[in-house]
Amino acid sequence: MSPDLWSFALAVYARPDVEAACLRLQSAGANVCLMLCGLWLEQRDATCDDRRVHQLRQITDPWDRDVVQPLRALRLQWKEAADTDPLLKGMREQIKGMELEAERALLSRLEGMAQGWARNSKESSDWLEALAGEAANLNRDALRVLRVAAAGA
Repeated sequence: MSPDLWSFALAVYARPDVEAACLRLQSAGANVCLMLCGLWLEQRDATCDDRRVHQLRQITDPWDRDVVQPLRALRLQWKEAADTDPLLKGMREQIKGMELEAERALLSRLEGMAQGWARNSKESSDWLEALAGEAANLNRDALRVLRVAAAGA
């Protein structure tokens, strides 16, 4: 298991079927960075409780809304036009890089919050369901794919 969240996230995301599972969860309203953090916390056997879930969401929600989502929206908006405009294609790649850096910064913030959380004794460490919210009910298969990938990362 990777000791830091960023390395762990990269290793898991590179596994087969993970990107598609993450995109399904994202389209259902889940935050992919939170899902990857949840997997990392499960691998670390960190105790999951409502207070900790709330703390992670307090970090994630404004950063996602104010930083990641606007970059993603611009990147997607330029997708079609970038196919025929080399200059715009290069600029779109820069936006994509900024979006990735924004996600990396978010993962770093999440790791900073959770780094010292105690390991599980007998309490729940079911982070994915807690962090996915309603998206978990619609995407049990996607959660399974993520857990299998994390076990092999």
